[in-house]
Amino acid sequence: MDILYIIIVGAIAGYIADVLMRDNGFGLIVNIILGIVGGFVGTWAFNKLGITIGSGWISDIIRSAAGAILILFFVGLFRRGR
Repeated sequence: MDILYIIIVGAIAGYIADVLMRDNGFGLIVNIILGIVGGFVGTWAFNKLGITIGSGWISDIIRSAAGAILILFFVGLFRRGR
């Protein structure tokens, strides 16, 4: 059940990040991976900044989407440099 939860939260967060960062057109699998990795990045960033937003699936989606947006932002910086 935990794996299914992670995949669903990752898919939602990856989709949100993809749409907010100008719809890069990534597929479902990339969005899921982006959302899962974004969850780790977002949780780490929120802890370092001392931001607490509670617990539950909505806060997991917010943290994951924020981390995925950070990842897409840095990918965009490197992509523009070429």
